[in-house]
Amino acid sequence: MTASDQQGGGVDQTLLLPDHPSAAEQEALRGPRAAVRNDAGIRRTWDRPGVRVLAGLLLPALILIAWQLVTSSGLVPPYRLPAPASVFTAGVELAQRGELWTHIAISVQRVLLGFAIGSAIGLAAAGIVGLSRLGDVLLSPTLAALRAVPSLAWVPLLILWMQIGEESKVTLIAIGAFFPVYTTVASALRHVDPQLVEAGRSFSLRGWSLFRVVQLPAVVPSVVSGLRLALAQAWLFLVAAELIASSMGLGFLLTDSQNSGRVDRILLSIVLLALLGTLTNGVLALVEKYLLRRWT
Repeated sequence: MTASDQQGGGVDQTLLLPDHPSAAEQEALRGPRAAVRNDAGIRRTWDRPGVRVLAGLLLPALILIAWQLVTSSGLVPPYRLPAPASVFTAGVELAQRGELWTHIAISVQRVLLGFAIGSAIGLAAAGIVGLSRLGDVLLSPTLAALRAVPSLAWVPLLILWMQIGEESKVTLIAIGAFFPVYTTVASALRHVDPQLVEAGRSFSLRGWSLFRVVQLPAVVPSVVSGLRLALAQAWLFLVAAELIASSMGLGFLLTDSQNSGRVDRILLSIVLLALLGTLTNGVLALVEKYLLRRWT
């Protein structure tokens, strides 16, 4: 082959070289990366505690403003919806007489006792059902049936068995706290990755050691979720519990205000229940962060 043939008939080596990306192609490549960085920055911003608190207060502030506008304009008569100032005044009056703090303290005590008892029993039952096939077969149908019973249906039976003292009220709250913990944790234990369990057994882990090292860390997020649901359920069951011939507590204040036509105190009771529920849920959120750092 001559030199001319090599020059004319050979393969053009420039065709084998990769073309440099154009400006549009470079921009297209930078686009997804920039979007990912922006999304990460936005997530970090919304995860800041101060930003989350302020954003969470936005909707309640708008509701309060709308409430004030509706009442001050006369769209709703005061006997149906008192102004926010009237509700605040009702709370100040009860606080000055010392009744408000007594109502709050008694209700919080009942909720915490019932929540602790119901959650402890729920965790034990979840361990039996989630870790034992025999326990699952024996207990699951009965507990599923009891879960369908409404809260108020327990009231006459508890009065008959425990009279109208604190025992009946705390027991009803414990029933409400039991089922979220039991359902969530039992389901999580049944669905622990079998490969993790087999890996633990390959290291000679059995019984309590296997549960502590492998299964418990796997279900810690579900345990915390169940506890938070149980706490919310405990506050829901509080009002039903304080219907049992109670003379103190926020549930009693709610029903007594209904009988006396004090709509301002009814709204005060609802606001206090919401605030206390949010506060206790925030405490559990701190516990959740600690447990997740400790076990996961």
